[in-house]
Amino acid sequence: MAGGFSVQGSRDGASINYPGRLTKYVLFTCVIAAMGGLIFGYDIGISGGVTSMPAFLQKFFPAVYRKEALDKSTNQYCKFDSFALTMFTSSLYLAALAASFVASHVTRKLGRKWSMFLGGAIFLCGAVVNAAAVDIAMLIIGRIFLGIGVGFSIQSVPLLG
Repeated sequence: MAGGFSVQGSRDGASINYPGRLTKYVLFTCVIAAMGGLIFGYDIGISGGVTSMPAFLQKFFPAVYRKEALDKSTNQYCKFDSFALTMFTSSLYLAALAASFVASHVTRKLGRKWSMFLGGAIFLCGAVVNAAAVDIAMLIIGRIFLGIGVGFSIQSVPLLG
């Protein structure tokens, strides 16, 4: 069956009778958990689009902008070969990885709701710093805050309340 699976039986031939049901609570919990994970995909789409915008590159990464303007080839390999641009992109993911380990301890001490609230507040701070950014350092600091917020959310959102 495309897009899913079905359990037919066990190895010894006996049928499997799973007593669980798909309730509204289970469905709601799965949707919330999936939305928590979508933050990563959303960020990949946004940052990928922003880093290819000429105005963004011209302001924050002028060397990359000049190189792209001069390069008329169709080769897309290492098109954006810049350490600063790589740091801008990867800082969120590294911060999310580190924050997810810290978030587990925070969740254990404060609870799931406060952990999600703290992650959301830090994410909001990162968004404000990125919106107000005037140089690369501010962009990277904002991305680190965004990563901490993402790390908290991916750790605490799927947990049952």
